Amino acid sequence: MLQNLLGKVVERVRHLDPANSRRWFDDLRLVYLSGGALGIGCSDPDQVQYLKDYCKDAFTRAAQQVTGHLVVVEFQVIDDATQVAQPVSSGPRLHPDYTFDSFVVGPSNRLAHAGSVAVSRSLGTVYNPLFLYGQSGLGKTHLLHAIAHQVRQENDRAVIELLTCEEFVHQFIQAIQQGDMMSFQCRIRAADLLVIDDVQFLCDSEQSQEEFFHTFNALYNSGNQIVLSADKPPAEIPGVEARLISRFNWGLVARIDPPTFETRVAILQRKAQLRGFQISDDVAEYLAKHIQANIRELEGALTTIYALAMTEQGPLTVDLARRALECQLRLAVRTVAISDIIEVVAAHFNLRPGDLNGKRRNKSVTLPRQICMYLARELTNHSFEEIGAHLGGRDHTTVMHACQKVGQACGSDQSFKALVDDLKRKITRACQG
Repeated sequence: MLQNLLGKVVERVRHLDPANSRRWFDDLRLVYLSGGALGIGCSDPDQVQYLKDYCKDAFTRAAQQVTGHLVVVEFQVIDDATQVAQPVSSGPRLHPDYTFDSFVVGPSNRLAHAGSVAVSRSLGTVYNPLFLYGQSGLGKTHLLHAIAHQVRQENDRAVIELLTCEEFVHQFIQAIQQGDMMSFQCRIRAADLLVIDDVQFLCDSEQSQEEFFHTFNALYNSGNQIVLSADKPPAEIPGVEARLISRFNWGLVARIDPPTFETRVAILQRKAQLRGFQISDDVAEYLAKHIQANIRELEGALTTIYALAMTEQGPLTVDLARRALECQLRLAVRTVAISDIIEVVAAHFNLRPGDLNGKRRNKSVTLPRQICMYLARELTNHSFEEIGAHLGGRDHTTVMHACQKVGQACGSDQSFKALVDDLKRKITRACQG
């Protein structure tokens, strides 16, 4: 009876939140319904953490709609045999989807995948460090988590630290503030596997770079594995010390490119399977043809058509995909260019576009130019160097300073923030019209 109730809750969740629904929801167990609390169990701690991070609201709403009561949903790790709750083990929070089994290999990522598999099977001896780079949304984070999954599966005693660069810097600053650097250093430097995602953000702090330099040396000299990712190759990361760049190049540096058409088709079919449904080759090929930027956009498109199919209670057809993505595809035809930003900002300040590209440094030109740099960073995927090149060949540090200054002004001056927001809307409308 209780399990039948959970089946209805899961079915409702799939309607409420198709983006985060997964096929393994069918394996969840209802542990208890007591005192206004509904306990849902799963034997995989990563899946339980996923439910807590992404699905709590959807499950709570679904449970309340199915039962007609104001119940609270609680997720627990349980033993499959006894159905008894187990303590949550310590370790990194790994995304259950991001394994080697679910990663689609193609020409654009073959070297990065092979390097990741090799590292996971032989920590510290094959490629150390392993450095993966590429644009956002191409699978770098997937491979980082897959490495950690594989290492933990083969050796549950392995000490794994998986952090974003921002988390590393934040924890480092906290350790300084609390006067507890020893605990921080001991924890990070004792890792058998240290994984840092988006390491390019080290550029914002000299102290953090100093600490990471010594952490790198300690791990490397101990034969422990280091895995890093960034949006560009080591030599092109701005503001990072040369000694760190040198070390990033010691092992394997592997680029991930946008997936080919065939790979995009395979990715769509794999992502659909993870969500518990199937799409035909025709639908997958239609989506793959029209969405080429990155994997996140493919996932978004898949979620859109899946949600529409559930609403209409019909099959996933090419016609349905075309209708669901009509607006999205129309807007994708015209993206924002730096020239669009320059044109709108120049018009607002009664300047010529050439003034913003020129060498003049008086305040009437400097502030609009800095706003252009800030908006270029917000509305495009261009790097600091590329933005500087478009605006008179300025150095990347000038662009970084401008972005920081405008960002701070937006936080402290509401009228200035309103101006920047208005310019952003004008630029977006111009590119959509």
